[in-house]
Amino acid sequence: MDAANVDAEFKPASQNALSVIRDWDIKKGWVMNSTRPSPGTHTLNEIMSQPSCWQECLNELERPGQLDKMPGRLAPQADWLFVGCGSSYYIALAAAASWAQLTGLRARAVPASEVLLFPDLLLTGKAPCQPVLISRSGRTSEVLKAAEYLESTRKIRTLAISCAADQPLGAICTISLNLVPADEKSTVMTRSFSSMLLGLQALAAAVAGKREFIEALGRVPAAAQAALEAMRPRIASFVQLNEFNDYVFLGQGPFFGIASESHLKVKEMSCSCAQCYHSLEFRHGPMSVVRPDTLISFFLSESAYKAEREVLEEMKELGAKTLVVTNAADERVRHAADLLIELNLDVPECARLVVHVLAGQLLGYYTALKKGMDPDNPRFLSRVVILNEKAQGI
Repeated sequence: MDAANVDAEFKPASQNALSVIRDWDIKKGWVMNSTRPSPGTHTLNEIMSQPSCWQECLNELERPGQLDKMPGRLAPQADWLFVGCGSSYYIALAAAASWAQLTGLRARAVPASEVLLFPDLLLTGKAPCQPVLISRSGRTSEVLKAAEYLESTRKIRTLAISCAADQPLGAICTISLNLVPADEKSTVMTRSFSSMLLGLQALAAAVAGKREFIEALGRVPAAAQAALEAMRPRIASFVQLNEFNDYVFLGQGPFFGIASESHLKVKEMSCSCAQCYHSLEFRHGPMSVVRPDTLISFFLSESAYKAEREVLEEMKELGAKTLVVTNAADERVRHAADLLIELNLDVPECARLVVHVLAGQLLGYYTALKKGMDPDNPRFLSRVVILNEKAQGI
């Protein structure tokens, strides 16, 4: 059975989409048919809950005194610096690109360790700096240290964004944005990643006075729900039918942060070898890794579609398997994609970023289950990286 036929085999008219998919997972032996939680239960629930979670977060931001008052408390005409660790750093990459697009202001992303170890390389501009500290828990050691350094030593007001209330980061930073509905039980970040990115995009639109973009974000959850339910069985089947030893994720511009996060989901959940690059950079040396057991995932943008399509076709000719996520594909992309995920969302490209990451999350989840691993409990990892003073080295 190929991925294209999975819907026909497992879609009885009497069942809704989610129950059909669960029945399909049970049939494959990936989910136990019992009330006892099976491996990956929290991760899967959190992946599939994202559209409704986004709606909750947007509703919170629309409350009086939330998003509408935030721009007046931030540095005007500042250079924006987005800071995080791990997945939060990849949020920073996508958020910085979104910020520059929406506001026209300079924005960049750095890991928190760069602020601590090489601050003079970052804080050199003449324009005021507006740092944004990103942490799901609000307790990540390096992010807390970076916030303390910026606030206390450099006397720079900072903005914190997290998914937890009453946490240390919010106490250190001057301003806080808490998206509590997006908090998670699982170790790996899924809905917290997408929700914090969505929140920062909404804030960028508020700063830029672009109400129409906030309205576009409000249309994303309902449209994403249909896209998520459609892609899930197809990705599950694709994983089951193929064997991969190497995973590569490619994206340009704001999609590089999405590619980076997707590579981390596969690496964290399934302990697989995964890499990420800017799409056109893959030609410059890294393409030497391409083999028939290499899966290359492309996040194709509208802005650079033709150039990125050429890389896709080249990698297909070299023998790689290809997964493509894009809003709408032409015939050349259809021909070069082994698995094509089309989103078909009627919103601006920047507003679609959070929907693109869903495919990478599902790929990591089903790859982990196929390898007999528990996506809820990846080895060596914890929900929060809290270092003692000796380990921090700072």
